[in-house]
Amino acid sequence: MQHQHIALIDRHRSRSGRGRELDPRARFLLAGLLLTALWLAPRAGAADALSLKHRLAATPFKIAYESYVNSNSDLFVINADGSHPVNLTRTPDENEHYPQVSPDGTRICFVSDRGEGRDTIRSVYYMGIDGKHRVKVADYAREPFWSPDGRTIGFLGQEYPKFNVMDYYTKGMFFFDLKTGKITPHVNTERLHHLYNPSFSQNGRWIAATVHAGMGYGHAILLIEAHGTNIFNLGIPGCRPCLSPDGRQIAWGPGDHELAVAPIDLDSAHPTVGPRRVRILDEKNKIYHIDWSPDSRFLSFSRGPDGEGDLGKPGTFQAACEIMGVYAGGWNLDAVSAEQDRVIDLATATPADVAILTTNGDSNKEPAWFWPHRPARLSRLNR
Repeated sequence: MQHQHIALIDRHRSRSGRGRELDPRARFLLAGLLLTALWLAPRAGAADALSLKHRLAATPFKIAYESYVNSNSDLFVINADGSHPVNLTRTPDENEHYPQVSPDGTRICFVSDRGEGRDTIRSVYYMGIDGKHRVKVADYAREPFWSPDGRTIGFLGQEYPKFNVMDYYTKGMFFFDLKTGKITPHVNTERLHHLYNPSFSQNGRWIAATVHAGMGYGHAILLIEAHGTNIFNLGIPGCRPCLSPDGRQIAWGPGDHELAVAPIDLDSAHPTVGPRRVRILDEKNKIYHIDWSPDSRFLSFSRGPDGEGDLGKPGTFQAACEIMGVYAGGWNLDAVSAEQDRVIDLATATPADVAILTTNGDSNKEPAWFWPHRPARLSRLNR
């Protein structure tokens, strides 16, 4: 076979009609390189075709999420490939939602609903990533989020004492210091109204959130200065922004059937968003709740049919299925890679493109990646 490749090289040179004939040693070397390339080609193709689940199984990451089982919403943790689900809460009298894991992977904050109907009390808690040592942060509170150093939990206040399931039923923003237990309002808290899905930027300078019918906006994705009064409308359609751990990208939902990723400049005094580099599409199902892996390489999200819940499920409410506290039958968690610029159509995606992480359809929502036992040196580098 090697002689055939050498002849191929000679024939190619005779057709080109350029240069001098290669000496035997050069011909032998080129033939060897060609053989190596041919040997590697099918293996490179096999690596490209490796299922995303196998790639995720090789990572050290896990994912927290909420799921409705045994007439109750609990918090679960799975491996990044969807294996080994563990129920962290098992609280028949409370319904936990919206898990958010601390940057060092040791704690998880969330909300818990107690009571029924308009008398429901939603509270913010945090606990160890093993589900132990549960601590209440505040009652009548919503949508907690971690500071980059893991020392503070931000959260939104409930708009009125009577409960409403709508996610933008909020007024004010507050910060809970884990060391002292003190709660401090945001310097601009009086203006912050009808926000939802807040998250800190990696540099600690900004808080991204969606506003709906408040603060002079109809609907917008905002950057709110964490310790000041500046507010920027990012000018992108949709909701539920999620800033990447590397501080360079933003993911969000432009609509019910699309998720997107774009570069963002968070070090600028006037942050801007670049063109979309990843688009995830699903014409049939809704796709929501996008979240980044700790290395900013992968994305997970919730996916399922449109609907407005099932009031036959205790402790749930009626509204769009993507809203926290609404039962979303048939909803599961998926993951994709965000390493390449591309469009992923989930209707035609292969196992190399998308990993299906849960399959039971038990209202699996709000995935939150984390790195358990994360090396301290890497945690410091990402602050």
